Amino acid sequence: MIRSILIALYAILLPYYLIGAEPSAFGAGNLNSPEPYGLTSSEKTLLENKKNLHKVVVKSNNQANEVDSLRERIDGLQSIVESISSLSRQNKLDLKSLNKENSDEIKSSSEFNKRLADSTQLNNNLIKENNNLILVNNADIKKINLAVVEITKLVDTINSAYVTKAEFNLLVNDINKFKDLVSKELKDDIKQKKSSLESMQSADIENEAKRFYDKKLYSKSYEYYTYLIKRNYRPARAHYMLGEIEYYRKNYSDAIAYFKKSASLYSKASYMDILMLHTAISMDNTGDRKNSKTFYNAVITKYPNSSSAKIAKNKLDLVK
Repeated sequence: MIRSILIALYAILLPYYLIGAEPSAFGAGNLNSPEPYGLTSSEKTLLENKKNLHKVVVKSNNQANEVDSLRERIDGLQSIVESISSLSRQNKLDLKSLNKENSDEIKSSSEFNKRLADSTQLNNNLIKENNNLILVNNADIKKINLAVVEITKLVDTINSAYVTKAEFNLLVNDINKFKDLVSKELKDDIKQKKSSLESMQSADIENEAKRFYDKKLYSKSYEYYTYLIKRNYRPARAHYMLGEIEYYRKNYSDAIAYFKKSASLYSKASYMDILMLHTAISMDNTGDRKNSKTFYNAVITKYPNSSSAKIAKNKLDLVK
């Protein structure tokens, strides 16, 4: 821009300069002379303008040189800034990469520490189990040692009481004879009982079974009621009585089975309230609380005025 202004000034002042530059015959008015003289007022003005123009040109050139120098500096600074910016971006990338590496290392270190802790815990557990095994083994060793002592004593006893093969065979023969004798007597006894029951009327067998039951001779009563079931004589009552025998023997599971069979054969018997009550109590004693409550409630609902219902109420309160 400064150079454009200078060119415009040169274009304006050039005609005056050329006019003033023409020397006179005596050298007067020579504007190119170092010390011009004889100048007219116009020439003096031109000379002054020339000097000012020269100053302007010099100053302009200096400023132009300074501008060029500044541009070079600016270009240099711009290159430096760009380099710094590029370096900054690279540093950011490197820093991000370092942060990721550090994070991975921290994560890896945490996993390693966790694995180390797990391994330590596992080792401690193994040591504890091993110590327990050692204690168990020591106890087993003590038992084995005691067993060895006992076996040794037994061997000594056997050696002291050793019998010959002939003596042993004689002893075995005696034992076999004794077994045969006992077996024969048992068979004769069973045969005699069987024949005696076979010769009796079913009603008489039932009366005898009830008489044994009342005297709490449950084994004899059980035998007679079982025989009545074989004869299919009043099986519902026979099963009920067998259930009662097992109930008072505290064989509650067997009692429940007999009661169930009796109820399935005849559910309108006069003893049904007792059958259901004893079934509930048997279930209660075997731990079947849910079904025992059901049977207690059934006794209360179906036989509300019976003594069985009163007992059921008291038992139900205890179950709750």
